[in-house]
Amino acid sequence: MNGPRFNEWIQSPKVRVIDHEGENLGVMYTKEAMEQAQGLGLDLVEVSPNADPPVAKFLDVGKFKYEAQKKANLARKSQKTQEIKEIKMRPNIDDHDYETKMKAIHKFIGEGDKVKVTLRFRGRELSHGQLGMNLLKRVQEDTAEDAKVESYPRMEGRQMLMVLSPK
Repeated sequence: MNGPRFNEWIQSPKVRVIDHEGENLGVMYTKEAMEQAQGLGLDLVEVSPNADPPVAKFLDVGKFKYEAQKKANLARKSQKTQEIKEIKMRPNIDDHDYETKMKAIHKFIGEGDKVKVTLRFRGRELSHGQLGMNLLKRVQEDTAEDAKVESYPRMEGRQMLMVLSPK
């Protein structure tokens, strides 16, 4: 069992006791320490079983568990999950539109997200696959300093896909 251990598991006849305010009360018998803790309406919790003698502390177990849960929830909330953002283009995209899309790609990668670049072919554009491949190579070169290619360009039906991830 990891973490603090509660009354039933204390094996040592003597323990070093720390009270609820963090003061060191010294080494005393386990039974005596338990009685003092109960007198204060608290529990005796072993916090360092490997020390010699083991260290035990006066705690309210319910409050302790609540605080631990709160810390875990806060840590989970502050975690950043990596999302996949999608940028859609056409093979014959204009220069200004391309620059606008590249700004968005740089912003997403700067935020730590992956970017899926989708090239959509319509009608006869499908027969000019090299245009799409050239465009995706250009995107790859323009993002080379802050992104790496996770999934190289591939065709899926009428679309060509490439996934970029932050370095």
